[in-house]
Amino acid sequence: MRRDGRHKRYPGDDHDRRWRERVFPENYLNPEPRRKYHLVVIGAGPAGLVASIAAAGLGARVALVERKAMGGDCLNFGCVPSKSLLEFTRRNPNAGFDEAFAWLRQVRSEIAKHDSVERYVRSGVDVFLGPARFAGRNSVEVGEQRLDARRFLIATGARAELPRIPGLEDCDPLTNESFFDLVERPACLAVLGAGPVGCELAQGMARLGVEVHLFEMAGHVLPGAIAAASDAVAAALESDGVRLHLDSKVNRIRSQGGRPTVHAHGAPVTADRLLVAAGRRANVEGLNLAAAGVELRGGLIAVDDKLRTTNRRIYAAGDVCSALPFTHNADAQARIVVRNALFAPTASTRSLVVPQCTYTDPEVAQVGRTQAQLAEDGVAFDCFSLNFAELDRARTAGERDGFVELLTAGGGDKILGATIVGHDAGEQIAPLCMAMANGLGLGDAGKAVLPYPTRAEYLRRLADQYARARLTPRAAGLLKFWFR
Repeated sequence: MRRDGRHKRYPGDDHDRRWRERVFPENYLNPEPRRKYHLVVIGAGPAGLVASIAAAGLGARVALVERKAMGGDCLNFGCVPSKSLLEFTRRNPNAGFDEAFAWLRQVRSEIAKHDSVERYVRSGVDVFLGPARFAGRNSVEVGEQRLDARRFLIATGARAELPRIPGLEDCDPLTNESFFDLVERPACLAVLGAGPVGCELAQGMARLGVEVHLFEMAGHVLPGAIAAASDAVAAALESDGVRLHLDSKVNRIRSQGGRPTVHAHGAPVTADRLLVAAGRRANVEGLNLAAAGVELRGGLIAVDDKLRTTNRRIYAAGDVCSALPFTHNADAQARIVVRNALFAPTASTRSLVVPQCTYTDPEVAQVGRTQAQLAEDGVAFDCFSLNFAELDRARTAGERDGFVELLTAGGGDKILGATIVGHDAGEQIAPLCMAMANGLGLGDAGKAVLPYPTRAEYLRRLADQYARARLTPRAAGLLKFWFR
């Protein structure tokens, strides 16, 4: 059954029904609350799911409250469907819209089993479906039910926020929450915002034969990326047929006959649908935070490095309190909350090394700081780089594009940051994240024996560059004398 109530099958219809039953079953009855919980978690996105099942696994009494759908944005409207779409179009260049969207709905339904109400109830978590609001500093209400607890975790995430553009709301714009509800291919799609979401979905739809126009106020795509990475993605998008409108502020949108016309720099562009991929807002409405003594800072819940809010009994994790809107960051923060909320508050976010990845083709992965950021802070650094065309594994795969840029402390091997552009960049940056998290320098990382031929050999090659850079004129002179 379609969400508009009409009986009409569409690509992945059966998978969608199973998905909805897993993440928000219609006939589910909330349990009777226990006398007092060790932890009440509000929000069943990545942070809430990790925290609740981890705490229950330790033996704590845990309640999990979700008002919309288990799994949050990541499962339902974000990472899972978008990456499924991108991978499908990469592997199946001749496939159509119906096949691609049926596939992403199948994958979403399968992964939903891991985030389902059934699994969490079976794991000992009391799951309550419905909106939560604080009734005071130590209790939460879900409908007519009251949940008392020693500690609380707010993990309600964030949502797309429509920019203030005249006429935008009149054209029935898509966001990431509604994009994957599409049941037929639009001939032309306008996308506002060339950040990770905008670039990923623009490329995916272009590969399905959609005419895509991508609008961005900045002069380049992926405004947060280094210039070389941005240029590589822009070239790939244009190669796939995406029409880039950069340095292009959208002034107004007009809707005629159900079709939006975007007025920006240059000639107006008329599309069949419009996707907004710019701007996020924390989900804090309706929580009655004032009653709990929880304050906001810059639209996000204010937390310290222990993830405690202004009410020390209440913690927050994920997009509702963090400027890093990534599932893996929410996961890491949730683990910190479990340790601090149930035991002594000693775990801190200060030690976290949080990478980010844009899953376009090529992928862009980044961790730590960039050259521009280090220069702005007056930090001395050395830069080591390698084009992937120099790696034998890339040659055997016929890959000529892609690179890695790694920054170390000036004169030393402490890794300060890195950017990787290329196939599976998100996978390739993992060893650098591990090295940074454990205080290993580039010289240490280069000691590992890596299989040949692999893309991971970039690490040894960069370590070799570092070793050569350490060769002082005095050392070079001694070697020359030794081998005379």
